[in-house]
Amino acid sequence: MPRRSRTGLQRADILERYLARFRKQLGTFQMFLSRKRPSMPLEDFDEAAEELISQVYGQASDEVEAYFYAKSGEAANLPEEAQENGTHDVERESLQQRRQVLESCLSDLEMRYRLQAKRQPGANGQAMGKRTVEDYMSHEVHSIHRAATIKEAGRLLQKYKVGSLIVDDGSRYIGIVTDSDLSRKAVAKGLDPNTTAVLACMSKPVVSIEETEPISEALGLMKQEKIRHLAVTADRTIIGVLSISDVLRAYEEVTGSPAS
Repeated sequence: MPRRSRTGLQRADILERYLARFRKQLGTFQMFLSRKRPSMPLEDFDEAAEELISQVYGQASDEVEAYFYAKSGEAANLPEEAQENGTHDVERESLQQRRQVLESCLSDLEMRYRLQAKRQPGANGQAMGKRTVEDYMSHEVHSIHRAATIKEAGRLLQKYKVGSLIVDDGSRYIGIVTDSDLSRKAVAKGLDPNTTAVLACMSKPVVSIEETEPISEALGLMKQEKIRHLAVTADRTIIGVLSISDVLRAYEEVTGSPAS
């Protein structure tokens, strides 16, 4: 797979323009979710959205692939409560999946924009260096057995309102499954959520960081591994989880800027 093109993501002014464009795109998309008659064909919106995502993340990126599967209706394969109730609406589900991809891109750009601002020297940078992973991690470790179905994984993510589950084999942790894994790997492969085991779409190994490390180290590790969740350890024993949302919260507290 070709490497992603991210050359435009290094300057704050360019990032700011990308943020404005994604916010505008999401604002326009609301008309397809409402009962009002859209002012433009959905095909035209998809073309504009895919062009924007390609410009920012590259044509061979996971983000472009995720949007493609969303618009193709493959999102209907994901585990949803609506399926159980017999009211599953494939078209509506596809629209919701499009929205999730765009919101994920926006969240990623917001994180990059704040990181770019933190690179400027000053009191904020010094304050950030004092924040540790322990200050912002979740102390609850939600896990799932590797043989459980991806439908069960989706149910637990919703139940606990988290973005990841640590996968175990009954005696040790062997991987991690995230909401992104379910939406991309499960959808892309057309997996049956009722019969496919979590083992088929989990990420491994578990990438971890010690609780005493600075929060800036956690962000650097997430960028290096291209992930949004880290297992937190104390003497190499997993005691919690740190998500990209936790990292953003730390930076927001230092800068005083509200979460978008």
